[in-house]
Amino acid sequence: MLFIIYTTGRCNLNCSYCGGSFDPRIVPWNVEYTLDDLKNVVGRDDVIAFYGGEPLLNLKFIEEVMDNLSASRWVIQTNGLLLHTMDKSYLHRIDTILVSLDGRSRLTDKNRGRGVYEKVIENIKKIRREGYRGDIVARMTITEDSDIYQDVKHLLLTDLFNHIHWQLSFIWTRPWRNLWGWIEEYKIGLARLMNEWINRLREGFVDGIAPFQGVLKRIIEDGPFPPCGSGAGSFTILTDGRVVSCPIAVSEEWSQIGSLKKISREELESRRNVIHEPCISCSYLKICGVRCLYTHIERLWGEEGVEAVCSCSKYLIDLVKENLEEIKSAVSEIGLELRDLAYPEYNNTVEIMP
Repeated sequence: MLFIIYTTGRCNLNCSYCGGSFDPRIVPWNVEYTLDDLKNVVGRDDVIAFYGGEPLLNLKFIEEVMDNLSASRWVIQTNGLLLHTMDKSYLHRIDTILVSLDGRSRLTDKNRGRGVYEKVIENIKKIRREGYRGDIVARMTITEDSDIYQDVKHLLLTDLFNHIHWQLSFIWTRPWRNLWGWIEEYKIGLARLMNEWINRLREGFVDGIAPFQGVLKRIIEDGPFPPCGSGAGSFTILTDGRVVSCPIAVSEEWSQIGSLKKISREELESRRNVIHEPCISCSYLKICGVRCLYTHIERLWGEEGVEAVCSCSKYLIDLVKENLEEIKSAVSEIGLELRDLAYPEYNNTVEIMP
């Protein structure tokens, strides 16, 4: 299982699409349970992912967890501003680091604050120089100002990231000025990325475009519903010891599972999500997997928003499927198989469907 562990509800940024720190009455800024409570449900074969807020604001707790618990993999989602503060003895044990960057510097700084891009890139270069060899994922938030082709290409060309992933911010931002016009441009950009991705495969390079590789994995293998596993194989532990289904559904009633002090491992292992219409009847369900548990249940965008995000998901799936033979041919030419492209190897909190 994957356990996403909040280290704090506090953040050192105030990004335009999320608003910064949690209200401490909802997600406390300090951890209020013991490591023994954690050991009651987390086992050595599990993946542990540190989350927040900004998880590195509580570095001491991260170190205590890593000193006292065993995990098959360690993951952290961070804004990257404090990466340089993590001791190498802990940092180099982290298998995946997901760093929030939205693409080019102008866009990242507009969304996240002046100078953020430069500082984060500087920190990533520093940990690479000092020998970090794990999977660094640029986790982009896509807004109406994003150009999916230009921004993904920019991050690929930095040669700092193993993978690029993105999420469409249709929920957390103001209504888009030209939603459907932007979606058409998004689809054009995805097609350009796919063409170049296949050409690069033929040349022997596997560019880590996580949504392409994640959809491939969903085509090859059966996966959880939703693809991130939230509520069925992936659970979030908040700082006050509450266990919830989804890391962004911290106060929604449907997400509340119980208290870390009272919940049993067996109860978590037996949990399954209930999928609703219109997803049940959709031919894309096996691959899309309802995309996101939170949006599947909350449906905050209204009917047009749901139609918009489904349009994007279906186009991505169709794009991969339509190019499947070309992809197979390309990997065969360089001595690989389709499954060699599948990503992620384990649930590292990359949601797969943007």
